[in-house]
Amino acid sequence: MKASIDHLALPFFDDTHRTLGRELADWAPLQQVDESDDRRACRQWVRLLGDGGWLRYCVPGSAGGALDKLDSRALVVLRETLAFHSPLADFAFAMQGLGSGAITLAGSPTQQAAYLPAVARGDKIAAFALSEPDAGSDAGAMTTRADPSDGGWALNGSKTWISNGDIADFYVTFAKTDTDAGTRGITAFIVDAGNPGLDSSEHIAVMAPHPLATLKFAHCQLAGDAQLGALNGGFKLAMQTLDIFRASVAAAALGMARRALFEAVRFSRERKMFGQTLADFQLTQAKIGEMAALIDAAALLTYRAAWLRDDSEARGAGKRITAEAAMAKMTATENAQRVIDMALQMHGGLGVKVGTKVESLYRDIRSLRIYEGATEVQQLIIGKAMLRS
Repeated sequence: MKASIDHLALPFFDDTHRTLGRELADWAPLQQVDESDDRRACRQWVRLLGDGGWLRYCVPGSAGGALDKLDSRALVVLRETLAFHSPLADFAFAMQGLGSGAITLAGSPTQQAAYLPAVARGDKIAAFALSEPDAGSDAGAMTTRADPSDGGWALNGSKTWISNGDIADFYVTFAKTDTDAGTRGITAFIVDAGNPGLDSSEHIAVMAPHPLATLKFAHCQLAGDAQLGALNGGFKLAMQTLDIFRASVAAAALGMARRALFEAVRFSRERKMFGQTLADFQLTQAKIGEMAALIDAAALLTYRAAWLRDDSEARGAGKRITAEAAMAKMTATENAQRVIDMALQMHGGLGVKVGTKVESLYRDIRSLRIYEGATEVQQLIIGKAMLRS
């Protein structure tokens, strides 16, 4: 079974993306990973993705990347295709990009050389540590502090809901360096996993298993060169990183929705009811039509956001596409939830049987409506942008 690449014929994409999509659609179904242990499976997926050359799209060409710059449309193609086959494979890929993205944007040449090529090979696993127990959507409320100490920094506090927690080799971590300045007092740091004073052993179990943990910093000593980017420029750096990858979250939702539609079509053609197939009923046809339209509507917003970001980069305009990315993320995740729910309903009792694909998709999609900005946050971003225009 291969993911369809028909959508790559749309003018948002060029031949580079079409070739990428075709090759990945051939590669992904051949990979066999036992995902019963999510931490072991993520390590295995990073290894496979690195060996396959796919992680090279997470870093720029100067650090061993496949393209000169991070390309949002390539990320969209990769995540949509991987999520169609395995949401955990998509997760492993995405975190390599998100966890190293700030180093790509603001890292010194030394920092980039130390981390990015290893990320591209799959030799180092990356993580992005922004959220805290009382500071999720409100990053300015974070309490983790970095104080000057012995020519470097002492980090104290905690981060939670950290993807790749306890399997990552390094964490791009955001901390207050000016406690009275809100979001303008946040700085980014690179914290290696073996650093004394870092405890990542508190795992978090969630409904769709993937590696999450709480990080605790107790007088965690960092050298001065662990600072990433400008002093007190961490919030802007975090938002720039999320802007690149937010459209790719929408793509992951698209991949899951397309898989749910595929499963619904296949099941409806095979399921016999009252002397005909489920697909022969008009109600089934109407539901499948609605599912297809929801997917295509979300896809157009997703591809637009990725294209706008890449076009701005190519022209050197530096325009942020925050509202467009928020529209894509909100619409794709919400629509995917509806599509997967309809596919599960169509399967009847089999839809809730543990181990069926639609059952696992139902669990997998739910978190996408929360992480990297909950739907309600995306609504606020879009609304504020409209009021400013």
